[in-house]
Amino acid sequence: MSANGSTLASVPAAHPPIRGRGTVVSNVVDGHGRKLRLRVEGWPGAWPGQFVMVGAGAESGVPRRDPLLPRPMAVYRELPEEGPGGGTARDVELLYRVVGRGTTLLSEAVEGETVSIVGPLGQGFPVEAGEGPALLAGGGTGIASLYGLARGLAAAGRETVVMLGARGEQDLIGRADFAALAEEGVELLCATEDGSVGVEGFVTVSLRERLASAGASATVFAVGPTPMMRACAELADEVGARCLVSLENPMACGFGVCLGCAAPRAEGGFSLVCKAGPVFDAREIAWEGLP
Repeated sequence: MSANGSTLASVPAAHPPIRGRGTVVSNVVDGHGRKLRLRVEGWPGAWPGQFVMVGAGAESGVPRRDPLLPRPMAVYRELPEEGPGGGTARDVELLYRVVGRGTTLLSEAVEGETVSIVGPLGQGFPVEAGEGPALLAGGGTGIASLYGLARGLAAAGRETVVMLGARGEQDLIGRADFAALAEEGVELLCATEDGSVGVEGFVTVSLRERLASAGASATVFAVGPTPMMRACAELADEVGARCLVSLENPMACGFGVCLGCAAPRAEGGFSLVCKAGPVFDAREIAWEGLP
């Protein structure tokens, strides 16, 4: 197996990662998901699309061995813009769903407890001006990668449209945060399979409509379940638009050691999502080989 570290889409990591602890500031329910806010000393700042490896639950006096492995989570937001009290600590916010033992333990972490954190990791999205619109399509907790990206693209003067898809209203984690970006020039469209919010159907319904008018001038940014990202890539390809995706392969280390996140490349061989990605040009990916 080869691990090709190059990618057409990603931008280099802005800062080297840190290995430390985050103090829980809040851990609240948001629809069918949760928001975890950690205060991290010496946090260097993340580029949109980068991620962290987070411990499975709060730390205790005895090191936990079950679950042993940390969980990869995209950096959602960094708050406030400067460290509290002029210090070097920053608040890092993550989105997650409770799906197993690790995230159950994480959901039980309370204010003042600490959680291990390593990051920021990986290569992020390019934030650049352009003539055509930036169409950001997200599903599930994958939308976490899009918040900072939307802010950055809008600040660069680019027309920015965020399209969030979910089964129903309660699955639209972070919806209020994205809606608030209207003040920064970001348009929000929602699609739900049950029709409870926005367009009834998949997020690709809205994407198809926007691509029909924008054509090849648009750039698509897609994050979410693999079938959703693949569908977005195919829609972009139909009109000749560029599509960047952020893969969510399972990983255990985040550094390219475990080789668990290898993704097949269209040209042959493999790339490690944690090192070469998670952001890739959709044309680089052999989609049929992904789980």
